[in-house]
Amino acid sequence: MFKKTLLATLVASSLLAGCGSDSDNDPAPANPSSLADIVPAEGALLPYSVLRSDLIDASDQQPFEVRNGGFGSAMTADPEADRRFYALTDRGPNATYTGNYGKGKKFPTPEYTPRIGHFEVTDDGEVVLLNEILLKRPDGTLITGLPNSDGLGGTGETPYNSDGSPILVDPSSPYDEESNPLRLDDYGLDGEGLVALSDGTFWVSDEYGPHMVHFDADGKEIERINPFVADSRNAHALPAEFGHRRANRGMEGLTITPDEKTLVGIMQSTMDLPSKDVRALDITRIVTVDLESGRVGQYLYKQQKAQNSNSELAALSENQFLVLERDGKFLYGGPDGVDAATPDAQKHVYRIDLTTGTNLEDLAVGGDLVQDDALGLTINGETLEQVVMNQGWQALAAHNIVPVEKSLVVDMVAQVSYPHDKMEGLWVIDSETLGVLNDDDFATWSVDGELVQKRLDSNTIDGNRLYVVPADLSVQ
Repeated sequence: MFKKTLLATLVASSLLAGCGSDSDNDPAPANPSSLADIVPAEGALLPYSVLRSDLIDASDQQPFEVRNGGFGSAMTADPEADRRFYALTDRGPNATYTGNYGKGKKFPTPEYTPRIGHFEVTDDGEVVLLNEILLKRPDGTLITGLPNSDGLGGTGETPYNSDGSPILVDPSSPYDEESNPLRLDDYGLDGEGLVALSDGTFWVSDEYGPHMVHFDADGKEIERINPFVADSRNAHALPAEFGHRRANRGMEGLTITPDEKTLVGIMQSTMDLPSKDVRALDITRIVTVDLESGRVGQYLYKQQKAQNSNSELAALSENQFLVLERDGKFLYGGPDGVDAATPDAQKHVYRIDLTTGTNLEDLAVGGDLVQDDALGLTINGETLEQVVMNQGWQALAAHNIVPVEKSLVVDMVAQVSYPHDKMEGLWVIDSETLGVLNDDDFATWSVDGELVQKRLDSNTIDGNRLYVVPADLSVQ
């Protein structure tokens, strides 16, 4: 039933339906409690345009669309309007690829600028795009989604064009390590977390550094926070251990406390502390940053399954937050077809309370406990990740280190037969209503280093879709 409704809605939706002008109109009448009744159970499709339509799908040898789209990496409430929200793109369409210059990514639109979209839900339950805010460097020039250089958040990924050639500083000349190297962007972002402040500015977290970057209302960078002490752009610094984030699994969620004084970020998966040997674990980290003093706090979050993805964070109070935790499975099989259908796909939202976990930054060190300058808190010379890998969580508990407690708020597969692989946006509409947004990856998918159309099933192309569900979001 859901699949038929979804397909019919997609067919009926205009490609650019609901796109607005560059300036916002007056907000729609506020009645946020009605959104669960207004937005269809199968969700409301976000509008999109087409970035490219000339690429050939490697799976069927037919042209396909790279869509813009892509507004699913994060979402957050508009502080000034109850029916409006902001949503974030990541670095742009890409495909995992290994070429003559090493492992990296194909970027079919390398000039793409990551952006924030401003959206509104209409009385008819449709989602319209009001405007886009392109992200910019401090000098006002547009950033790209290309990787950073080593030492400033680089992932070691080589950027390639869609034909497999390297993306170079001067595309008209051949590669030369000195005179015409690979094109990187130290302001490039792979955005995954979004905060909208009451003064009209934004904070964005990403998967490169990880960086937490403050942008003004026009998208121009004001300041940033990251683990690289040599970065002169920093207003504050994250603990050095966050520089060990796993590539493509960085600071996936970002929020701010209701008083707008403390940023709170969550890492997507286990960090490479000290190496990739610890990746197959369920230990992840939350960091808090006081924006005035720079003081940090650090907590552990235990995932339901090892190598799950923590994909969003939303504040309920100073200490209580929602965590979106998911796997990467498609309920109906996705691009791999019906044979890959996974009825046990996990798309969960949990409530956590930081006061129930140990603040690693407040622990008294001495004896077995040492704060290593590069690796953070260690026990007998091992990182906390190594301790969990070798001895289990009970070994941390023996040192009075416990993760934050969590309780299930929403199971989106059970609630709406959620068909997407990526659930990455949360919108706290009110104390009884939650908005959820998927990441459609610009309607693209990667197969053996080649881009293909991303599908939920054999008939349905993936697209950004807003779901609105009832949930107990009261402060407890």
